[in-house]
Amino acid sequence: HRHARERKRNAREVHRRSQYAQSVHGLKAKLYNQKRFKEKAEMRKTIAMHDERNNKRAKADDVEKGAVPAYLLDREGTTRAKILSNTVKQKRKEKAGKWEVPIPKVKPISDDEMFKVMRTGKRKKKAWKRMVTKVTFVGDSFTRKPPKYERFIRPTGLRMKKANVTHPELQATFQLDILAVKKNPQSSTYTTLGVITKGTILEVNVSDLGLVTTTGRVVYAKYAQVTNSPELDGCINAVLLV
Repeated sequence: HRHARERKRNAREVHRRSQYAQSVHGLKAKLYNQKRFKEKAEMRKTIAMHDERNNKRAKADDVEKGAVPAYLLDREGTTRAKILSNTVKQKRKEKAGKWEVPIPKVKPISDDEMFKVMRTGKRKKKAWKRMVTKVTFVGDSFTRKPPKYERFIRPTGLRMKKANVTHPELQATFQLDILAVKKNPQSSTYTTLGVITKGTILEVNVSDLGLVTTTGRVVYAKYAQVTNSPELDGCINAVLLV
Protein backbone atom coordinates (compact mmCIF):
# COMPACT_ATOMS: atom_id res chain seq x y z
CA HIS A 1 0.00 0.00 0.00
CA ARG A 2 2.79 2.41 0.92
CA HIS A 3 4.57 1.87 -2.43
CA ALA A 4 1.31 2.33 -4.34
CA ARG A 5 0.63 5.59 -2.49
CA GLU A 6 4.16 6.82 -3.21
CA ARG A 7 3.86 5.89 -6.90
CA LYS A 8 0.54 7.75 -7.19
CA ARG A 9 1.96 10.76 -5.37
CA ASN A 10 4.91 10.87 -7.79
CA ALA A 11 2.53 10.56 -10.76
CA ARG A 12 0.43 13.48 -9.46
CA GLU A 13 3.52 15.61 -8.80
CA VAL A 14 4.08 16.20 -12.55
CA HIS A 15 0.52 17.54 -13.00
CA ARG A 16 0.83 19.70 -9.89
CA ARG A 17 4.05 21.25 -11.20
CA SER A 18 2.46 21.89 -14.60
CA GLN A 19 -0.58 23.54 -13.02
CA TYR A 20 1.64 25.75 -10.84
CA ALA A 21 3.81 26.75 -13.83
CA GLN A 22 0.71 27.80 -15.79
CA SER A 23 -0.89 29.77 -12.95
CA VAL A 24 2.15 31.54 -11.43
CA HIS A 25 2.81 35.21 -12.42
CA GLY A 26 5.44 37.93 -12.25
CA LEU A 27 8.78 37.49 -10.48
CA LYS A 28 7.75 34.14 -8.98
CA ALA A 29 7.14 32.81 -12.51
CA LYS A 30 10.57 34.03 -13.65
CA LEU A 31 12.33 32.40 -10.69
CA TYR A 32 10.36 29.16 -11.07
CA ASN A 33 11.10 28.90 -14.81
CA GLN A 34 14.77 29.59 -14.16
CA LYS A 35 14.86 26.80 -11.56
CA ARG A 36 13.06 24.34 -13.87
CA PHE A 37 15.40 25.23 -16.76
CA LYS A 38 18.43 24.39 -14.60
CA GLU A 39 16.81 21.14 -13.41
CA LYS A 40 16.02 20.07 -16.98
CA ALA A 41 19.54 20.92 -18.21
CA GLU A 42 21.01 18.85 -15.35
CA MET A 43 18.64 15.97 -16.18
CA ARG A 44 19.61 16.06 -19.87
CA LYS A 45 23.31 15.98 -18.93
CA THR A 46 22.74 13.05 -16.57
CA ILE A 47 20.80 11.08 -19.19
CA ALA A 48 23.51 11.77 -21.79
CA MET A 49 26.21 10.55 -19.38
CA HIS A 50 24.27 7.39 -18.59
CA ASP A 51 23.64 6.68 -22.29
CA GLU A 52 27.25 7.14 -23.37
CA ARG A 53 28.61 3.76 -24.36
CA ASN A 54 30.37 2.05 -27.22
CA ASN A 55 28.08 3.42 -29.94
CA LYS A 56 28.69 3.71 -33.66
CA ARG A 57 28.52 7.04 -35.47
CA ALA A 58 28.71 8.11 -39.10
CA LYS A 59 32.10 9.45 -40.12
CA ALA A 60 32.57 13.09 -41.04
CA ASP A 61 32.83 13.70 -44.80
CA ASP A 62 36.56 14.39 -44.86
CA VAL A 63 38.48 12.90 -47.78
CA GLU A 64 41.05 10.30 -46.81
CA LYS A 65 44.59 10.48 -48.15
CA GLY A 66 45.66 7.82 -50.62
CA ALA A 67 43.64 5.53 -52.87
CA VAL A 68 40.60 3.60 -51.57
CA PRO A 69 39.93 0.04 -52.87
CA ALA A 70 36.93 -0.30 -55.22
CA TYR A 71 34.99 -2.50 -52.75
CA LEU A 72 35.14 0.26 -50.10
CA LEU A 73 34.01 3.12 -52.34
CA ASP A 74 30.25 2.74 -51.77
CA ARG A 75 30.51 1.81 -48.08
CA GLU A 76 29.62 4.48 -45.57
CA GLY A 77 32.40 4.83 -43.03
CA THR A 78 31.52 4.36 -39.38
CA THR A 79 33.69 5.20 -36.43
CA ARG A 80 33.33 3.77 -32.95
CA ALA A 81 32.98 6.13 -30.04
CA LYS A 82 36.21 6.54 -28.16
CA ILE A 83 36.49 3.87 -25.46
CA LEU A 84 36.93 5.68 -22.19
CA SER A 85 39.47 4.43 -19.72
CA ASN A 86 38.25 2.81 -16.52
CA THR A 87 39.08 5.70 -14.24
CA VAL A 88 37.38 8.30 -16.46
CA LYS A 89 34.27 6.10 -16.62
CA GLN A 90 34.29 5.84 -12.84
CA LYS A 91 34.53 9.62 -12.48
CA ARG A 92 31.68 10.14 -14.92
CA LYS A 93 29.52 7.61 -13.08
CA GLU A 94 30.24 9.47 -9.85
CA LYS A 95 29.25 12.78 -11.45
CA ALA A 96 26.09 11.31 -12.91
CA GLY A 97 25.05 10.09 -9.45
CA LYS A 98 25.21 6.48 -10.55
CA TRP A 99 26.55 4.99 -7.33
CA GLU A 100 24.69 1.83 -6.50
CA VAL A 101 24.46 1.52 -2.71
CA PRO A 102 23.05 -1.42 -0.70
CA ILE A 103 20.63 0.83 1.23
CA PRO A 104 19.34 3.56 -1.12
CA LYS A 105 16.76 4.98 1.33
CA VAL A 106 16.85 5.45 5.10
CA LYS A 107 14.31 6.50 7.73
CA PRO A 108 14.82 10.15 8.72
CA ILE A 109 15.98 10.87 12.28
CA SER A 110 14.68 13.94 14.09
CA ASP A 111 16.98 16.40 15.85
CA ASP A 112 15.29 15.57 19.16
CA GLU A 113 16.36 11.95 18.79
CA MET A 114 19.85 12.83 17.56
CA PHE A 115 20.69 15.47 20.18
CA LYS A 116 20.02 15.74 23.90
CA VAL A 117 19.71 19.30 25.23
CA MET A 118 22.37 20.08 27.85
CA ARG A 119 21.39 22.78 30.33
CA THR A 120 24.31 24.91 31.58
CA GLY A 121 24.96 27.92 33.76
CA LYS A 122 24.62 28.42 37.51
CA ARG A 123 20.81 28.26 37.40
CA LYS A 124 20.73 25.77 34.44
CA LYS A 125 18.93 28.44 32.39
CA LYS A 126 21.12 28.23 29.25
CA ALA A 127 20.24 25.54 26.73
CA TRP A 128 22.60 26.06 23.78
CA LYS A 129 24.67 22.89 24.26
CA ARG A 130 23.79 19.59 22.62
CA MET A 131 24.97 16.05 23.35
CA VAL A 132 25.07 13.65 20.39
CA THR A 133 23.21 10.42 21.27
CA LYS A 134 24.45 8.41 18.27
CA VAL A 135 27.79 6.76 17.45
CA THR A 136 30.40 9.19 16.15
CA PHE A 137 33.84 9.09 14.59
CA VAL A 138 36.56 11.62 15.35
CA GLY A 139 40.10 11.46 13.95
CA ASP A 140 43.23 10.62 15.96
CA SER A 141 44.30 14.27 16.08
CA PHE A 142 40.95 15.40 17.54
CA THR A 143 41.05 17.69 20.57
CA ARG A 144 37.94 18.86 22.36
CA LYS A 145 37.21 22.58 22.49
CA PRO A 146 37.13 24.26 25.92
CA PRO A 147 33.71 23.62 27.60
CA LYS A 148 32.83 27.30 27.25
CA TYR A 149 32.90 27.06 23.44
CA GLU A 150 31.89 23.42 22.80
CA ARG A 151 28.37 23.40 21.30
CA PHE A 152 28.18 19.72 20.28
CA ILE A 153 29.48 17.15 22.78
CA ARG A 154 30.42 13.76 21.35
CA PRO A 155 30.66 11.31 24.27
CA THR A 156 33.83 9.20 24.42
CA GLY A 157 31.78 6.05 25.05
CA LEU A 158 29.98 6.49 21.73
CA ARG A 159 33.09 7.14 19.63
CA MET A 160 34.21 4.30 17.35
CA LYS A 161 37.32 3.80 15.25
CA LYS A 162 36.77 0.39 13.61
CA ALA A 163 34.07 -1.15 11.43
CA ASN A 164 33.23 -4.76 10.46
CA VAL A 165 33.30 -4.45 6.68
CA THR A 166 31.96 -7.24 4.43
CA HIS A 167 33.36 -7.61 0.91
CA PRO A 168 30.30 -8.54 -1.22
CA GLU A 169 32.29 -10.53 -3.83
CA LEU A 170 34.66 -12.34 -1.44
CA GLN A 171 31.83 -12.98 1.06
CA ALA A 172 34.30 -12.28 3.87
CA THR A 173 34.23 -9.77 6.72
CA PHE A 174 37.23 -7.76 7.92
CA GLN A 175 37.66 -5.39 10.83
CA LEU A 176 39.01 -2.19 9.26
CA ASP A 177 39.96 1.26 10.54
CA ILE A 178 37.62 4.13 9.72
CA LEU A 179 39.37 7.04 8.00
CA ALA A 180 36.46 9.46 7.66
CA VAL A 181 32.70 9.89 7.48
CA LYS A 182 32.11 10.68 3.81
CA LYS A 183 28.35 11.30 3.85
CA ASN A 184 25.53 10.93 6.33
CA PRO A 185 22.24 10.80 4.38
CA GLN A 186 20.35 12.46 7.25
CA SER A 187 22.05 15.86 7.05
CA SER A 188 25.32 17.60 6.13
CA THR A 189 25.55 18.76 9.78
CA TYR A 190 25.80 15.13 10.90
CA THR A 191 28.46 14.52 8.24
CA THR A 192 30.66 17.32 9.60
CA LEU A 193 30.08 16.09 13.18
CA GLY A 194 31.09 12.56 12.12
CA VAL A 195 27.79 10.98 13.25
CA ILE A 196 27.37 7.36 12.07
CA THR A 197 23.82 6.10 11.51
CA LYS A 198 22.29 3.47 9.22
CA GLY A 199 23.07 4.23 5.57
CA THR A 200 26.13 6.42 6.27
CA ILE A 201 28.99 6.20 3.75
CA LEU A 202 32.36 5.70 5.49
CA GLU A 203 35.88 5.79 4.13
CA VAL A 204 37.76 2.72 5.41
CA ASN A 205 41.41 1.68 5.30
CA VAL A 206 41.72 -1.36 2.96
CA SER A 207 45.54 -1.43 2.66
CA ASP A 208 45.66 -4.77 4.54
CA LEU A 209 43.34 -6.44 2.00
CA GLY A 210 45.88 -6.07 -0.81
CA LEU A 211 43.42 -4.61 -3.34
CA VAL A 212 44.97 -3.20 -6.53
CA THR A 213 43.69 -1.00 -9.36
CA THR A 214 43.75 -1.95 -13.06
CA THR A 215 47.12 -0.17 -13.38
CA GLY A 216 48.58 -2.21 -10.51
CA ARG A 217 48.55 0.46 -7.80
CA VAL A 218 47.65 -0.50 -4.23
CA VAL A 219 44.26 0.80 -3.03
CA TYR A 220 44.57 2.34 0.44
CA ALA A 221 41.01 3.55 1.04
CA LYS A 222 37.56 2.58 -0.15
CA TYR A 223 33.97 3.55 0.67
CA ALA A 224 31.60 1.35 2.67
CA GLN A 225 27.96 1.80 3.67
CA VAL A 226 26.75 1.16 7.22
CA THR A 227 24.02 -1.50 7.27
CA ASN A 228 23.08 -1.60 10.98
CA SER A 229 22.20 0.86 13.74
CA PRO A 230 25.54 1.17 15.63
CA GLU A 231 24.06 2.89 18.70
CA LEU A 232 21.86 -0.19 19.32
CA ASP A 233 24.36 -2.94 18.39
CA GLY A 234 27.55 -1.50 19.89
CA CYS A 235 29.49 -2.14 16.67
CA ILE A 236 29.54 -0.85 13.09
CA ASN A 237 28.66 -3.31 10.31
CA ALA A 238 29.19 -2.13 6.73
CA VAL A 239 29.27 -3.37 3.14
CA LEU A 240 32.17 -2.39 0.89
CA LEU A 241 31.15 -0.46 -2.23
CA VAL A 242 32.99 -2.16 -5.10
